This record gives sequence, structure tokens and C-alpha cells, in this order.
Amino acid sequence: AVRALAEGESGIMVALDPPTVNYVPLAEVAGRMKQVPLDCDTILTGRDLGISFGD
Repeated sequence: AVRALAEGESGIMVALDPPTVNYVPLAEVAGRMKQVPLDCDTILTGRDLGISFGD
């Protein structure tokens, strides 16, 4: 993200798609929501670590 700012980029989201880092215009992702199942391993591990997801 810092590199993007140094390159004069703004209004973007920085996305890691190994091994590439992509810049995605916010207009492409605004209003879209990616839902994650509440029983996925990432959520369960986060809860075990004491992270609150606001639900």
C-alpha cells in the first residue's frame, strides 16, 4: 500500500494474489460483499484467539 502511494496511486485497494500484488480500483469493489461462512476455519480460529467479529 505504501508503494502504491509512492507511485502516485490513490482510490485503490491493494490485493495480494501470490506472488503478485495487484491494485484494484475502489469503483470495481464498492458495493460488493464477500461473505465468509461462520463455521470456516479462519473464523473459528479467530474466535479461539479471542477476536470479536461483531456478531
